[in-house]
Amino acid sequence: MIDETSSNGVRRPVAYLNETFLESPDARGLRILSEYLEPLSHFRDEKIQDTIVFFGSARIEEEGPLSEYYRDARTLARLITEWSSKIEPLFHRFVICSGGGPGIMEAANRGAADAGGKTIGLNIGLPFEQRPNPFITPELSFEFHYFFMRKFWFAYLAKALVIFPGGFGTLDELFEILTLAQTRKLESKIVIVLYGSKFWKEVLNFEALIKYNTISPEDVKLFQYADDPESALAILQDQLTKRFLEPEPLPEPVPETPQIAKSRV
Repeated sequence: MIDETSSNGVRRPVAYLNETFLESPDARGLRILSEYLEPLSHFRDEKIQDTIVFFGSARIEEEGPLSEYYRDARTLARLITEWSSKIEPLFHRFVICSGGGPGIMEAANRGAADAGGKTIGLNIGLPFEQRPNPFITPELSFEFHYFFMRKFWFAYLAKALVIFPGGFGTLDELFEILTLAQTRKLESKIVIVLYGSKFWKEVLNFEALIKYNTISPEDVKLFQYADDPESALAILQDQLTKRFLEPEPLPEPVPETPQIAKSRV
């Protein structure tokens, strides 16, 4: 008979309860997998089918420089949530999702909460700026360690992105999604709205990229500009309806498993 205790008579914990092991380099694969499976479980429980993701600076506050973008993000998120709440399927469609922190992220979650809708925050531990804002639906507030798993969930559920003025993080997310759309690595066409044409046309010179033949003229058709909540809403309603609601709506998922976005591979 094999003795299941250690030499001092203390029983070792099973592997999945062994915190020393779970926090070790050998268990990195398990930690990565958990950042896929745990959010997936919550999205199923909360009947989330797809999202509209808001990106933008964590430094833009309700009062202060560029504060009009905070107010516009809040208004737009509210308008989208009011519209999406009228869609018939059993699952929540076009749910507002943000990075979960302050600034534009807070404004997006706050606007959705104003309309009484569910709203998602995909947070990540950072040395500064990043903390969960209080407007996220508690069951849909996530904390990630791995940037790439957080990015996965931004892209995997998204049917549309609204990109407000921002810095390195916002630019990173924008160009990653543009690259996925350009290379057709996303199964369905994602709607991309750059909010604040004056800001974006000063910060990003897409015409220069075309001039130097580093992108094609057709690539700038991957996104549209908007300068007020009403025009952004009109773009989203038009494109989302055409692409995902008619003439052939997405198949109704079985109650246990919402149909989430898929990649082409």
